[in-house]
Amino acid sequence: MKHLTRFLPVFFLALNLAPAFARSPTEQIQETIQQVRTVVNSSAQGDESGRKRLVRETLMPRFDWSEMAKQTLGKHWDAAAGRQSEFVAVFSEFLGSVYTGKIGSYKDEKVIYLNEAVDRDQAQVKTKIVSGGGESTTVNYQMHQLQGEWKVYDVVVEDISLVANYRSQFSRIIAKSSFDELLRQLREKELNSKN
Repeated sequence: MKHLTRFLPVFFLALNLAPAFARSPTEQIQETIQQVRTVVNSSAQGDESGRKRLVRETLMPRFDWSEMAKQTLGKHWDAAAGRQSEFVAVFSEFLGSVYTGKIGSYKDEKVIYLNEAVDRDQAQVKTKIVSGGGESTTVNYQMHQLQGEWKVYDVVVEDISLVANYRSQFSRIIAKSSFDELLRQLREKELNSKN
């Protein structure tokens, strides 16, 4: 009992500090977007491949690639047993390259954080991106908690779900050809997006 009482102050200190470190979904999205903007602005004169690599390194940890991959495969996920980790790796490389290319080109856009809705370990952060010309695009981040962080598992742009869009495309490719053909096409598109 004497040993336990020695650690109680540390335990209560940790409890008191926990809320200070708990960041909301919006705060975590804001932090990631700010980091990306810093990379884009600071490396504007640098080489393109280096800038893309830095943007990618900033973005990748904010996404739950396993969950996104699972949802995009939908009914085909269970059929890919034994190759699911391979698909997650190929999918994250493909989508990471596509997303990095698009985000990396944003320079004068303004991001407006509209609201967030949290229901236990699920959240949605609604944003609007306003271009220098005044055109706006709604971008909503579907998120869930994973190991104390809010991770994005879907991005909804102008009411079109990225996951649902890819799910229908992937399903068509698998139905017409095969799972291997889907992997081949994703690898090819990922390579093309780097060039």
